[in-house]
Amino acid sequence: MVRDQIERRGITDTRLLDVLRAVPRHLFVPTAQQQWAYSDGALRIEAGQTISQPYIVALMTDALGLQGHERVLEVGTGSGYQAAVLAQLCTQVYSIERHAALSLAAGKTLTALGIENIHLHIGDGTLGLPQYASFDAIVVTAAAPKVPPALLDQLADGGKLVIPVGARYQQVLELWQRQGEQRKSHRISAVAFVPLIGEQGWKT
Repeated sequence: MVRDQIERRGITDTRLLDVLRAVPRHLFVPTAQQQWAYSDGALRIEAGQTISQPYIVALMTDALGLQGHERVLEVGTGSGYQAAVLAQLCTQVYSIERHAALSLAAGKTLTALGIENIHLHIGDGTLGLPQYASFDAIVVTAAAPKVPPALLDQLADGGKLVIPVGARYQQVLELWQRQGEQRKSHRISAVAFVPLIGEQGWKT
């Protein structure tokens, strides 16, 4: 998976590549789909959600440029795979999910793996977790029609936000960075994610 899908597409961060080799992706997908866990594509999980394609997980994580000291917010826990990857690359991960069943299942998997620096929350991810802000990095694993202002407000100075933005079924992955009171952005790649539902995202 790492050699053929990720390194060959230009991801070179050795820390990230080592983590992707180490995290057992098959434990984060439904049993019936475990044979495809390391294939080059997204997979359906419960509640109509998905576990992202391995390359997209790598691309989004790489864009954050994590050095190891950061506090990271993840919007959309899903199966917990992205959080498990982030947890090996930073100090603390705060992950919020609107589907309680998904959050609880992810928590069981993460606990079984002995990962202790992930804090799971259930709620509206478009509003972030202001009580724990600010964050050095934010990664959003669902697509918004526009960047939720609440998430930009929760970025620390110099912090980065990676988020898919666009129409319901086709988006562009964007990287935002806060510099004082300014927020600058650029586009990374065309993507397709499930919708980000919430007060500052899609309504349904």
